[in-house]
Amino acid sequence: MPPLLCFGHITIAYVASAFVKDETATYFQTLLRNESSDYLANVATWADNIRYTKWGRFTGPFHFIDAKDDPPSSCDVIMQRDCKKEGCVISALQNYTSRLIDADGQLPPWEHEQAAKFIVHFVSDLHQPLHTEDVAKGGNGIHVKFDNKFLNLHHVWDTSILEKLVGGVRGSPYGAARQFADQLVADIRGGKFVAESKNWLDGIGLADTEGTALIWARESNAYVCTHVLPQGPKAIVGQELGSSYYDDAAPVVEIQVARAGYRLAAWLDLLAAKISSSKVGEL
Repeated sequence: MPPLLCFGHITIAYVASAFVKDETATYFQTLLRNESSDYLANVATWADNIRYTKWGRFTGPFHFIDAKDDPPSSCDVIMQRDCKKEGCVISALQNYTSRLIDADGQLPPWEHEQAAKFIVHFVSDLHQPLHTEDVAKGGNGIHVKFDNKFLNLHHVWDTSILEKLVGGVRGSPYGAARQFADQLVADIRGGKFVAESKNWLDGIGLADTEGTALIWARESNAYVCTHVLPQGPKAIVGQELGSSYYDDAAPVVEIQVARAGYRLAAWLDLLAAKISSSKVGEL
């Protein structure tokens, strides 16, 4: 996968690494067989890489949910309507969370490891607005110009806005991602996100994984009406998006990356605690 396409996922993983509890870090470092500080960042794009293999092709639908709404007049995610029978990002997070907990103790360690890798990635995907939208295949079919480059709208929201926000990414994405993550961590702990981050974990819980993921998906999807397609898809087809579009979109991308990392940390904390308590109960 090209380095730029990895940048957002890696940044989110680094943010999560900064917020997980020590015992959570130890659990996942052991599970992922990586004791370095990059243990989450190094697996952040694994799910994207395997989806294009013969073995992993079945996971393609797990990266999104196709909300059949009508932006900009109405945006919403309805599980029964929008999650395909093959699965979606919400059902995938639910499934792999269950597999990692493995309450019956039936799965081998390598399947727990795979489940953890999927979880790291899918929490991230839930926070990209066009991963929660059906219009033009999540914007892939809407062709625009951004900074004088012809791109599809999904790519703009996946990559281009974030690249511009950090001043460009050259070579390996890990150094730039860590630097940006450090900035976001500081903003959450004592900067511009310190107040609102107190509400970012509202509704989170392993008892209702689908409900938690649906909260995050609906939050992302709302931005499709307000920031991604504020005048509808036809208004931007073939058009240069311009500085005003970027100025409105960049803060959304930034806060969604911050939220995703913070929430991923909390989700991993819940998982590690649940798994640890289950093992204690077996003694």
